[in-house]
Amino acid sequence: MVKKNIGFEVEVPRKECEDPNCPFHGHLVLRGRVFNGIVIKQKMDNACVVRRDYLRYINKYHRYERHHSNINSHIPLCLEVNVGDAVKIAECHPISRTIAFAVVEIIESE
Repeated sequence: MVKKNIGFEVEVPRKECEDPNCPFHGHLVLRGRVFNGIVIKQKMDNACVVRRDYLRYINKYHRYERHHSNINSHIPLCLEVNVGDAVKIAECHPISRTIAFAVVEIIESE
């Protein structure tokens, strides 16, 4: 299989896979938003839950408050992701009812 350009600078995995939903070796096209987060659950097949922490500004009090969101994302077979890893996820077309993001890079492994 040929490794393709996914549109932004990430480390390409050395391992090849036959996953059709892999952004590197399959037909998955990435577009839209890119987030960093931490994997908190990995109980689904080829998918995980990524927690994304961010700050939201409150006009009334002129302060920020901490928020988080959980995003379901697809894990390509060529990446080995574990719970606690910091990962980069990118938006793609909906793969299933709840999954519209794919893990692109492991930033920091626990």
